Amino acid sequence: MGRFMLFGPTKKIDRPHGLALKRNSTQTAAVISVVSAFAPTTRSVKAMKFTDSPVIELRVGDSVLSIQQDNGTMHVGTTVWPCSLVLVKFAERWSPLTSHCSLDNPYSHLLDFRAKRAVEIGAGCGAAGMGFYLLGLTDILLTDIAPVMPALKRNIKRNKPVLKKALKATQLYWANWDQINAQGPPFDIVIAADVVYLEETVRPLVETMAALIGETGVVLLGYQLRSPEADSLFWEMCERIFLIKKVPHEALHSEYAYEETDVYILSKK
Repeated sequence: MGRFMLFGPTKKIDRPHGLALKRNSTQTAAVISVVSAFAPTTRSVKAMKFTDSPVIELRVGDSVLSIQQDNGTMHVGTTVWPCSLVLVKFAERWSPLTSHCSLDNPYSHLLDFRAKRAVEIGAGCGAAGMGFYLLGLTDILLTDIAPVMPALKRNIKRNKPVLKKALKATQLYWANWDQINAQGPPFDIVIAADVVYLEETVRPLVETMAALIGETGVVLLGYQLRSPEADSLFWEMCERIFLIKKVPHEALHSEYAYEETDVYILSKK
């Protein structure tokens, strides 16, 4: 059947160049060089008007998250990237809490978050994790590396009036087994948005996803092609461990179905 299984019919997407890279690395010079190589095209900027705004507003149900970003830092994790918004709005469209088509909802079981534990890796500014919390995923832990934690915690505090609580956040470096084990895996859901960006980070990323997810759990992945080398290695490694399902673009939220982005659902083989 090829690399990916689909939940339904899909169409071929003509991908323009991606936006700047998501996530962080200790190899700052490498990050800068790749960010420059993947600078936004005119088409991408037009499609994603929120990119340069210092504050991104994301409506989730009846609530509005206000997410502060800083595009001027050396850490790309302090920027709100489109995949996190696409992932949240996909979940909102089909969530049993918000969907009006429960009898014909192919994602009702997937997005029924009752009694589910979740962790977000590479949370950045926290858009995805906070959005999923508002959709009923209330037992969720947001994680990122040390340089990004101030931005993550600042946004959690900023949105406490909307969330009605301060979400849990902690430091986690991919493939740091002490930190991974300290979070108490396995989790039912691992959330990852725009985390595939440099080839040298792919192996620790996939190993971390595999270590965190339970045998019956899923990874909800918001994805955009950043680096052909990283892309190739990522899917090669994932195919060894996970069943891979691509969500058809038609199933994404109509206002957040950017040509550059996709949503995947990964589960252990």
